Amino acid sequence: MGILSSFSLEGKVAWVTGGCYGIGYAIAKAYAEAGATIIFNARSEEHIQKALEDYHKDGIDAHGYICDVTDEASVQKLVAEIEEKYGALDILVNNAGIIKRIPMHEMSVEDFRQVIDIDLTAAFIVSKAVLPGMRRKGHGKIINVCSMMSELGRETVSAYAAAKGGLKMLTRNICSEYGEENIQCNGIGPGYIATPQTAPLRERQPDGSRHPFDAFIVSKTPAARWGTPEDLMGPAVFLASEASNFVNGQILYVDGGILAYIGKQPK
Repeated sequence: MGILSSFSLEGKVAWVTGGCYGIGYAIAKAYAEAGATIIFNARSEEHIQKALEDYHKDGIDAHGYICDVTDEASVQKLVAEIEEKYGALDILVNNAGIIKRIPMHEMSVEDFRQVIDIDLTAAFIVSKAVLPGMRRKGHGKIINVCSMMSELGRETVSAYAAAKGGLKMLTRNICSEYGEENIQCNGIGPGYIATPQTAPLRERQPDGSRHPFDAFIVSKTPAARWGTPEDLMGPAVFLASEASNFVNGQILYVDGGILAYIGKQPK
């Protein structure tokens, strides 16, 4: 096999949870361009149809299903349907997630549990559901979308940081349990990514200056810019391909260097 062909996903079946927009959509698009069949899910028909329109505009024949990834019965049912139609999954990306920016002393237990349920427990539920098929096939790739908050704390994100820290350790444990069955589980850790959700934080102020948070992020990033969803495409393909067959239990941070950087010395 030539080195470039080791990055091919031709003939692979990939499920990207929450692959309707943003980071999940970019990863799914990259997988489609590399040859994979794309499965994605959302919790409403409206989101499915909007995403299908976007996929079709990009020339991608994706397959969308309504599924709540926090509901084990719903996930098990969808995995059975996928396996019947397309065969056992080769690639799973646990991308679905939410964040609630609330000071910890003001955050309700219900809000905390919701973030943990979607960002961490769902990754357990979906991974558990696809592992039997991967074990039968004798190979599989699970990619968990972690975060810099898998390593760092920050005000107002106690639940998110707890979930993403837990997701890092779930990644390592899946590696530990199933590595000898040729199943690789790794994480991808995006930095601050320019998406529609973060657009308000990047808007220019009335005087033409940067938004304070925008200026803060750029000053903390050696690349001196926000990332884009496209910045995640190559790393995600690598982790899903045979090129990463001896990479397991790792978190690949795609953050422009933030985690390596102490910051500029004040003048």
